[in-house]
Amino acid sequence: MSCEVCGVLRDLSLYFNNSNEPEGGAKRRNKHSGVSVLARSLFAPSGPKSKAVVFSDGFRGNKNATGHMQASLGTLHKTYMTHKQRHNIDIPGKMVMGDDDLVVEKDTSTDPSSSVKLDELGGNSSTVAANTQNETLILDNELQHLSLERKPKNSKTKIKKPVPVSQYKPEPWMLQGEDQDMPRQLNLAIVGHVDSGKSTLCGRLLHALGRISKKQMHKNEKEAKEKGKGSFAYAWAMDDSADERARGITMNVGVAYFDTKNYQVVMLDSPGHKDFVPNMISGVTQADAAVLVVDASLGSFESGMGVNGVGQTKEHSQLIRSFGVENLIVAVNKMDSVEYSAERFNYVKSQLGIFLRSCGYKESAITWVPLSAMENENLVTAASDTRLSSWFHGTCLLEAIDSSAPPPRDVSRPLRLPICDVISSHVLGQVAVCGKVVCGAIGSDSKVLVMPSGELATVKIIERDSSRLSLARAGDNIAIGLQGIDPIHVMSGGVLCHPDYPVSVASSLELKILVLDITVPILPGLQFELHVHHAKVSASLVRIVSLLDQKTGKASAKKPRMLTARQAAIIEVKLEREVCVEEFATLKALGRVFLRSQGSTVAVGVVQVQGERAEQAS
Repeated sequence: MSCEVCGVLRDLSLYFNNSNEPEGGAKRRNKHSGVSVLARSLFAPSGPKSKAVVFSDGFRGNKNATGHMQASLGTLHKTYMTHKQRHNIDIPGKMVMGDDDLVVEKDTSTDPSSSVKLDELGGNSSTVAANTQNETLILDNELQHLSLERKPKNSKTKIKKPVPVSQYKPEPWMLQGEDQDMPRQLNLAIVGHVDSGKSTLCGRLLHALGRISKKQMHKNEKEAKEKGKGSFAYAWAMDDSADERARGITMNVGVAYFDTKNYQVVMLDSPGHKDFVPNMISGVTQADAAVLVVDASLGSFESGMGVNGVGQTKEHSQLIRSFGVENLIVAVNKMDSVEYSAERFNYVKSQLGIFLRSCGYKESAITWVPLSAMENENLVTAASDTRLSSWFHGTCLLEAIDSSAPPPRDVSRPLRLPICDVISSHVLGQVAVCGKVVCGAIGSDSKVLVMPSGELATVKIIERDSSRLSLARAGDNIAIGLQGIDPIHVMSGGVLCHPDYPVSVASSLELKILVLDITVPILPGLQFELHVHHAKVSASLVRIVSLLDQKTGKASAKKPRMLTARQAAIIEVKLEREVCVEEFATLKALGRVFLRSQGSTVAVGVVQVQGERAEQAS
């Protein structure tokens, strides 16, 4: 029979032998309770000054003059509930003592095999090991059986000391077939202002390349007409959720695949609406190249550039450059709405070109393509409409994509795979993730360390575009089925690593940032969202270390009071929780950050120093 107070099996002799209890004690205890010894220790009345008792496990309690152990409910909860136990102890949330809760000061004994015994400890009170009494041995045996372990205050994971990365050498299986003449994977981000036609462009491109069946296209056309949105049929190839179709906008990053002569392209269709920029950042951080879709329509282009404030065309351009994308294709869409006007195209090119160069793009790295996704002009073949072909003699969109510079791939470093999303799949199993291999390689049946939880898992299945792979290398965008790990330890923003070379985890960072076109100054204490690869975390600005000269990169002013638009600076930030991050000089993909406040991106930057080094520097 268990105790009504704490749930521990109580001494049954107390239940049946109330007649032997002293008169004074009977009045102080519920006559039908027979509460456990654990409950007695919890609610024993305060007495003479107690002495601290330290158990070998690190559990602390107090021994009063009567010889009974006392401990706070929070201490017991923390000690007993942080590990798997042989006994279930139901600790109530909040209890108010009444007359029936008072317990008699009476020594009892319980079977050590059926309960956790907290009883009188004698002898040396400094450690349990020094006690020789029988009760102490029973208690110590019980606690050891429960395998309690006191963790360091700030420790969340048990990770063995990492091996220096300089000692890493790729295993032979990681390099098999690397030199074969196979198309590389190109992660292509499609970005731009809301309603610029991104999803329609993606759908048209996929349909023209045979990636959408006639049956599926017919279904999309029928459903779009039924909802009075006939022009959305191609967009619905990417926007397949009910919410996206109802609102007529992309809300999450859509993924599709197609092949060119040189590449296996993973197309990432990004949200354009300002409310979904965080989703755009999380998905498009994987990009190797990008297509910036611009609406050529009168008024729409100007809206995207932001007549009052920063439009999404500008913000997306800045973000894409901050992702490390150096080569950009600008698709000037909806040219049919301006009669394929060369004058309008040149105006868009002139105005946007100035801004793109200010973001760091070189003129030679920008490819301009006028087109109409709705009319299928200049997408996969040269323009057939003479209004366009008469003055434009450049490449079509597909040729521009195929001509993209090959992205660098690094297989020589330990595995790093930031988790873009945790997915559900009958094929991949209960625990499945997707993301891009930033560096290193991953193979079926290999062991991986899941950070920041620090748990090991085994790779069960690797897939790319629903095709099974035995091996994936740096640059591959894949889905992975894991086994041997609880789903609670796997999250978006985590990182799969080589077991011997874990990624760094930090809750404080020193950043080098560039402030964007803000109207309100940035002051110490500012609360904002920090984005790094697929992780998003609340953060606060601890202090502004210095301003930087944007030409020389050297400090120009120490400890400025605030930051304003277009200033470069070094700042220190404190994160709400630990995230996986690397210093930019070590691994660029895990060292780029984006700071957002009140729905806008206020700064972009890189990690200079992370973790303990950042705290020591301050």
